[in-house]
Amino acid sequence: MYEHCPHCGLRYEVEPGYFIGAMYVSYAISGGVALVVGFLLFYWAGDPEGWVYAAVVAPLMILIAPVNFRISRVIWLHYVAGIKYVKGL
Repeated sequence: MYEHCPHCGLRYEVEPGYFIGAMYVSYAISGGVALVVGFLLFYWAGDPEGWVYAAVVAPLMILIAPVNFRISRVIWLHYVAGIKYVKGL
């Protein structure tokens, strides 16, 4: 991620450890995705064995990790820092 916003110059890392809270947001996103995929497997695949759940959910978590990392940091910035999205910037 950028150290400063290329549009407004906002410094993202306000203090050391600032984004530790984003870790909880990331955990919630990952848990929600795993829960939805688990329900889909349960209902659409007829409740397969446990290894099928692990074989589907684990790689999916690895695939979404880069996106989840950025989204959780952005959500944390908006939640804690009070940053407002301005359309058109």
